[in-house]
Amino acid sequence: MRIVVALGGNALLRRGEPMTADNQRANIRIATEQIAKIYAGNELVIAHGNGPQVGLLSLQAAAYTSVSPYPLDVLGAETEGMIGYIIEQELGNLLDFEVPFATLLTQVEVDPNDPAFQNPSKPIGPVYAKAEAEKLAAEKGWAIAPDGDKYRRVVASPRPKRIFEIRPIKWLLEKGSIVICAGGGGIPTMYGAHGKLQGVEAVIDKDLCSALLAEQLDSDLLVIATDVNAAFIDFGKPTQKAIAQAHPDDMEKLGFAAGSMGPKVQAACEFARHTGKTAVIGSLSDIEAIVQGKAGTRISTAKPGITYL
Repeated sequence: MRIVVALGGNALLRRGEPMTADNQRANIRIATEQIAKIYAGNELVIAHGNGPQVGLLSLQAAAYTSVSPYPLDVLGAETEGMIGYIIEQELGNLLDFEVPFATLLTQVEVDPNDPAFQNPSKPIGPVYAKAEAEKLAAEKGWAIAPDGDKYRRVVASPRPKRIFEIRPIKWLLEKGSIVICAGGGGIPTMYGAHGKLQGVEAVIDKDLCSALLAEQLDSDLLVIATDVNAAFIDFGKPTQKAIAQAHPDDMEKLGFAAGSMGPKVQAACEFARHTGKTAVIGSLSDIEAIVQGKAGTRISTAKPGITYL
């Protein structure tokens, strides 16, 4: 099978952990130990989040006042290289020496007229206490929003339209390479007034980009790996129930929160609807069972309705 695995941000950095290189490598090592289990007989593409890493680079840049801070598209490119390097090394240490890897900087086109630019909503970077967040917002012109009992910077999250490197990704897969790409939803780009491609201050949702990537690669399976073993209704309540299987039309009616499971459900539903294939939301620790069809919330058009675990 050709499988796209979309790693959640928790696979790289746990909430509240210091953003050290050692912590990120340790978490990536845990993630690659799971991914290595599904390599045999499959073609693998790995996408990943990068919000904390971009936030850290932004803070580091702000400390150096001799030049203007680098824009988000450049920071996104930097984190794609950094995270891809660690994934390649850690996964390469687990697989046969001859397995080839490639990390690809991935430019993704967005529409300059996307309404998301009028409503910043995508959290990036670390969490702050309210007073500190408000101070930073005033100093740097950030938009901020609550994140639990803390606050985070938010930026526009336009929809992905086109993945420019889709052909090289296909070529690499055809040659047997494991490909790491579309990190953080890809590098957001748009065509300017003079028809030239340029970067833009935005963050594309990683799961929506992964769904587009999986669709354009004719993937057999999209795995959206997170820190829960399924999508739930009434999550965190005594009445919570895990969803085993759902048709995208029925899944979308459940109204998942935009700040948590909502984008993952939307991405899974879009992939299933556009391709007729299966997307699964589940725990990275269950990835073997997910690929075997035995775990996670499976979303497909195969049959109507919803079934629960």
